[in-house]
Amino acid sequence: MTERIRALQMNEDNRRWWALGAMCFALFMIMLDNTVVNVALPSIQRGLHASTASLEWTVNAYTLSFAVLLVTGGRLGDLFGRRRVFLAGVVIFACSSGAIGFSPSDTWLVAWRAVQGAGAALMMPATLSIITNAFPAAERGKAIGTWAGVSAMALAIGPVFGGFLVQSVSWQSIFFLNLPVAAGAVLITLFAVRESRDETVARTVDVPGVLTLTIGLAALVLALVEGNAWHWTSAREIALYVIAVVGLTSFAVVELRRRVPMVDFSFFRARTFLGANIVAFIVSFAMLAMFFFLALYMQNIRHYSPLQAGVRFLPSTVMIVFIAPIAGRLADRIGPRPLMTFGLLAVSGALFWQSQLTVSSGYGTLLPGFVLMGIGMAFVMSPMSTAAMNSVDQAKAGVASGILSMSRMVGGTFGVAVLGALVSTLGRSKIDQLLPGAPAAARERLAGSLGSGGVLHGVSAQAVDASQRAFVYALQYGLRLGAAVALVGALLAWTLVARRTAAPAAGHGAAQPETAHSPVRSHEAETVQV
Repeated sequence: MTERIRALQMNEDNRRWWALGAMCFALFMIMLDNTVVNVALPSIQRGLHASTASLEWTVNAYTLSFAVLLVTGGRLGDLFGRRRVFLAGVVIFACSSGAIGFSPSDTWLVAWRAVQGAGAALMMPATLSIITNAFPAAERGKAIGTWAGVSAMALAIGPVFGGFLVQSVSWQSIFFLNLPVAAGAVLITLFAVRESRDETVARTVDVPGVLTLTIGLAALVLALVEGNAWHWTSAREIALYVIAVVGLTSFAVVELRRRVPMVDFSFFRARTFLGANIVAFIVSFAMLAMFFFLALYMQNIRHYSPLQAGVRFLPSTVMIVFIAPIAGRLADRIGPRPLMTFGLLAVSGALFWQSQLTVSSGYGTLLPGFVLMGIGMAFVMSPMSTAAMNSVDQAKAGVASGILSMSRMVGGTFGVAVLGALVSTLGRSKIDQLLPGAPAAARERLAGSLGSGGVLHGVSAQAVDASQRAFVYALQYGLRLGAAVALVGALLAWTLVARRTAAPAAGHGAAQPETAHSPVRSHEAETVQV
């Protein structure tokens, strides 16, 4: 008993594991918040008399600020200290969570959700960069596997636990829950995490880079989020795309001319880092689109409650919880490339299996796909993160983590937007085929309902049947598109990611281009001076 107590006491041998625990605590809070809010939306609408637009922005405001500020948050950690920026993010996240719970109106709630997303953007890159600096390269896969497993566990628990809290207590309770979790993360971080930063550069914020990246990404993400609602060819959408192109192009020009840029583009000369980010984009594209539209299918076609639908997603997330740590250990032993390739092949197979669903499919049809998707995600996520973080200098871990997280966020947003557009386009065509004699206005109304899974009121049974069949028909093709994208991702992972990845020595820059078929031979061959 005494030996167990001593093993739990913090010392130099186990400090890094305590640090991992603190990062997992914070990550759990971020990921839990991503899922519980969706369950609480109807209660928020009733409690604050919120409009439908406000409900959409309750989700979108958080997504927008989170995605746009990830790279900036990572770079600030490199410059001013990762522990310091992480703690600032935790405090901002916790305070805004409390403010959300006390919001007197939907306007205040949306505003505080944007602040909460900014806090998450400071925290998220810091969790991975602190783990990268705390663990040697030989143990990094194991640590990142645990980190990925905790993320999946939070996603799994979110709908179930959130539904329980909303029904048993109140919608405010899901935000107040963040306060004790944040307090625990702060206390452990203060005692367990050593400060680290990029000592190779001055503490100077690249203001032009921050501004141009923020404007470009904000316009892009907003255009993707609102594309189906505003119509892809509307003046607002086109204006946002123009702003995005100008902003991101300006960012590239500014960064290439800065002596100390926010993002060192030489990172992408390392094929492994480039490949890991492409895989992050692709796997999020496929996964989030599937979860989003299958949730609509289960609730609006199969008539499950939100809680029942959330429970039915558990096989995917349970697989990730248990397999991700194993995949992380395997990545330390055999390298990430075969694991990522196998994982993406499994994701592709899962999506193709799910594409066989029909209007009357039972849960037994979906279950094998959910299990296979969880296995595939587990073999992608932690090896992908390990490959990316091992391919850059530890001093640049913050911004590298921010880039990887941004690739995931933007990939998921792209996936939902593209699949939504596909469902709308193919579904509209299918409705015209099924109801050729119906008035054009009626068919237009049916087509407009497809983005929400075909929810209709006050229409004939024939129209409801046509709408549901059209939605499922379009979803089948959307899932096949996701399967094809994941298959391309598997080919790219095998081509771009090196068999073995070893972190460059501290004080060196991003890795130089390595071959995808040979391990890293030396720091001198793989890095360039800043």
